[in-house]
Amino acid sequence: MSKKYTSLDTKLIHSGELEKRIEGAVSMPIFQSSTYEYNGQKGYDNLKYIRLNNTPNHSVLHKKLAALENAESGLVTSSGMSAITTSLLTVLKAGDHLLAQNTLYGGTLDFIINDLPNLGIEYDFIKGDEPQEWSEKLKKNTRAVFVETITNPLIDIPDLGTVVSFASAQGLISMIDNTFASPINFRPAELGFDLSLHSCSKYINGHSDIVAGAVIGSEKLINRIKHKLNHFGGSLDPHACFLLHRGLKTLALRIRQQNINALKIAEFMAGHSEVEKLNYPGLKSNPAYFKAKKYLDGFGGMLSFELKGGTDRADNFINSLIIPINAPSLGGVESLITRPVLTSHSGMNPTQRQNAGINDKLIRLSVGIEAVDDLLDDLSQALTHK
Repeated sequence: MSKKYTSLDTKLIHSGELEKRIEGAVSMPIFQSSTYEYNGQKGYDNLKYIRLNNTPNHSVLHKKLAALENAESGLVTSSGMSAITTSLLTVLKAGDHLLAQNTLYGGTLDFIINDLPNLGIEYDFIKGDEPQEWSEKLKKNTRAVFVETITNPLIDIPDLGTVVSFASAQGLISMIDNTFASPINFRPAELGFDLSLHSCSKYINGHSDIVAGAVIGSEKLINRIKHKLNHFGGSLDPHACFLLHRGLKTLALRIRQQNINALKIAEFMAGHSEVEKLNYPGLKSNPAYFKAKKYLDGFGGMLSFELKGGTDRADNFINSLIIPINAPSLGGVESLITRPVLTSHSGMNPTQRQNAGINDKLIRLSVGIEAVDDLLDDLSQALTHK
């Protein structure tokens, strides 16, 4: 009999696990088999096969992820971009129109700008906190609206509740990239979002050792996306599933510590004379603070900022740090730092970045679970290093 759990912490460990342990093994084994015996399954998508995303390693993750966000169904993919692109191409077709938030992950923006038009799909960008603009850009062929819970790299928060009510009123599919928040800080289905997407390479796995993605939502929508994914071939291999499954179990512990560390660092940076601009929704001075308090259970482990001076000053600061690693990506147990124009948003041209509000000297910091006092000491010495 399937057990039901109410606490996130317990769901992380026990939801979705096999009813009967394999040979008594406490840890989920790796089912490194591409092919499985035919057992009377009806329909192509139900055949047991790695590419069809239904091995035991996949199935446990699907159930666990759905349980974490209190949704009907979940699906893991080969990457976050696989989750995003497959989902968009499932709900959109030639002749359709998409409304998308203007500040998104660079890969998502690049796909929307450069790939969707080639498929006959129109788009318009909207600001996350200007609902009047959404209505003005709405078209008869608009089919979906796409936002991020916490935007990359400006760490802003759209008016999430209004996005849901707007989409519902207009008959649109509401899609949200929940990577920066994770299910610990926000669970989109609880607010009414149709689809929640994740780059599991980031917080959900949390150890910077795999690339994976996830889509969470209604069973009907997930089944449609899975059918498309099965044809595109964006499946996650069983060993990566195993690592994701293992990393996922410590998600609550990691996120809560990263929430604590990032807030302390933001408070320190906000009061420093060398910091020209700081983006973190946990500060009462931040325009997104009240939205964060209303919708999120934590402010997250991401912040971005600009220092006095130009890009040379930014690079000097980054190179002077000892603990944070100068690298793309985010969400791991270790602190990572980067200038987005060189990494996550390098695929955008200068005009596109300017329109999105991304300055060349902007620095993005993914706060890890190191001792916060060590991080503060390191940031302090780097800020004074010239």
